[in-house]
Amino acid sequence: MNFSDKVRKLRIQNNLSQEELSEKLDVSRQTISKWEAGNTFPEIEKLISMSDFFQVSIDYLLRDNIMNVNFSEDLDRMVIQFLGSSYEMADISRQLVDIMEDGIIDDKEKIQMEDIICTLDKISENIEKIKKAIDLSYSFSS
Repeated sequence: MNFSDKVRKLRIQNNLSQEELSEKLDVSRQTISKWEAGNTFPEIEKLISMSDFFQVSIDYLLRDNIMNVNFSEDLDRMVIQFLGSSYEMADISRQLVDIMEDGIIDDKEKIQMEDIICTLDKISENIEKIKKAIDLSYSFSS
């Protein structure tokens, strides 16, 4: 798979239009179109932005038909991080029981709920990263 195919595939996997991706990368929609058509390549700063945005390596973006060598290690790290969050989820369950015990949520408990929501958002983000990594691995094996 070449660069233009990868850009298109990553954009579609992330449910983005060319216009939406162009806004995220601070380029014109026409620039995204040219990248996807294989007519032009981005400047290094845009490659870095794209790599960060899609959470893939620049090596993955530029090399044809190569799977990120560190993919397995990256996925392992993400899964271990997620498994570590299971302790946080158990703690959250206990906190929620304590908060709901008297049926009234006071100001202190509201702050506690905000912290819980932030933690759950981080866990959700990690799950999304794992899903994207797995989707990318399947795209390579196809």
